[in-house]
Amino acid sequence: MNSRKTGGVPSGKLVCFGEIVARFATKDFLPLSDAKEFELHFAGAEANVAVQFAEFGGTTAFVSRLPDNRLADSCLERMRGRGIDTAGILRGGKRMGLYFLEPGFGARSSVITYDRSHSAVSELRPGMLDWDAAFAGATWFHWSGITPPLGKDCGAVCLEAIAAARRLGLKVSCDVNYRSALWSMEEASLVMPDLVRGTDLCFCGATEARRILGAGGGDEGDDAFGELAASLSANLGIGELAMLVRSGETAHGGSLKGMFFDGRRPVFSRTHELSVVDRIGSGDSFAGAVIFAKMSGMGPQEAVEFGTAAAVWKHTIPGDWNRGSVEEIKALAAGVGGGRVRR
Repeated sequence: MNSRKTGGVPSGKLVCFGEIVARFATKDFLPLSDAKEFELHFAGAEANVAVQFAEFGGTTAFVSRLPDNRLADSCLERMRGRGIDTAGILRGGKRMGLYFLEPGFGARSSVITYDRSHSAVSELRPGMLDWDAAFAGATWFHWSGITPPLGKDCGAVCLEAIAAARRLGLKVSCDVNYRSALWSMEEASLVMPDLVRGTDLCFCGATEARRILGAGGGDEGDDAFGELAASLSANLGIGELAMLVRSGETAHGGSLKGMFFDGRRPVFSRTHELSVVDRIGSGDSFAGAVIFAKMSGMGPQEAVEFGTAAAVWKHTIPGDWNRGSVEEIKALAAGVGGGRVRR
């Protein structure tokens, strides 16, 4: 048991489904064209959520498909080392998906280059995964909008998983997680609304909500976010909605706050100022922390404060996978930052 896993632990089990990829990041902020060596991490939105939940002490399983090779073996070893149950990962296919990260600095944005065509997950078809076995003992299922565009049948596999989760009485959450390198917003808008309809908890940005899910509402200010969330609740039957609101013009600064809509009204976290080591995965940490908060019985205000603090903390951690105990994140949520050395 990881000694950092302390605090209130939910009794339920979270199952996440999606593609886990190998991340190769250039060193010393070099562009890809000048890189001679890379740092290897494993990543993927849904895996990041699972790791965050497990980091807090929650029981977590991951469902996916990986090839039978040494890179995938290394990935599985690291996932198990972070407390993830990998029994639901099917072995097959010829390759893992990859992505290459050029970390941004100052005015230069980070750049991600995907190499995930014909990956093991992209070849999934309905019927290949045993969802009844995967959901045994589970109470919550999480997936994201990254998966449907990966392969011609991946959307159908997501629908199959959602239907099985609901049949078995699990709560279902989704992060819209739009990626322009995988499909256009127009393509996503033809698929995602039906997949997220009736979702218990949806994570998305304001632009995703409007252009992909068809939300209405104002354009600016906190009231607009509440109107947007209420629109999704009314039109798609989404139970609750959470999002991060980010501002800033450089890769290593800015501010962040969170919003949580409980089906009646929006509540907002305090605003945090950011100093960024690695921003990749911060939205996934937010999602994992909010799910943990919900499963631990936290109310809307405490949940959004806790989730936003986890996202802020993730900005200080290299790689896609967050660290930090429940107590540390709660302290940050309460305004206790890192201005002093802990001795």
